[in-house]
Amino acid sequence: MVGIIDYKTGNLKSVENALYRAGVEYTVTADAMILRSCSHIILPGVGDAGWAMKRIAETGMAETISTLTQPVMGICLGMQIMCSYSEEGDTPCLGIFPNRVSRIPEKNNGAERIKVPHIGWNSVRCSDKELFDGIRQDEYFYFVHSYCADVNEYASGVTFYGTEFGSLLRRENFIGCQFHPEKSGAAGERLLENFLKLK
Repeated sequence: MVGIIDYKTGNLKSVENALYRAGVEYTVTADAMILRSCSHIILPGVGDAGWAMKRIAETGMAETISTLTQPVMGICLGMQIMCSYSEEGDTPCLGIFPNRVSRIPEKNNGAERIKVPHIGWNSVRCSDKELFDGIRQDEYFYFVHSYCADVNEYASGVTFYGTEFGSLLRRENFIGCQFHPEKSGAAGERLLENFLKLK
């Protein structure tokens, strides 16, 4: 059973649909006991980091999420709030990853101005052989975001859009995807399959 953490983030349905297509049994819940009994956990997210952390505090999920021992995947905003801090709303986050999240620079080192938010397909260069099993290097995934995580030793996947950022993070049983695997076609489906194979 896969648990999808429900903290009213807006993209639950797309994650549910992806798991349904994969034939995976899942539950949508904010109940800590149910989540701890699940084999895998997905933390989705769309919206504002400050608002998301407020919702997590209201549901009492902060400690639960941080102490989960099964594979956990944060998607988009879900990944960002797993980091230590977000510039969006000057928000302290869960601190699972020590990365900081900053607004994508619209202009960098005198380069041509880019559009923010970053919406559309972009490549991911990944060193994580487990998660990228069966996925070609520099595969394209679908992004929708205005903020991004910095690159450090936990950034197993990187993407360039005005600046290089951590698009796939991994630390022990925790994984973060800045892109939306559930909206990324065959490559996204394969990444979710690889995640669900993790023990």
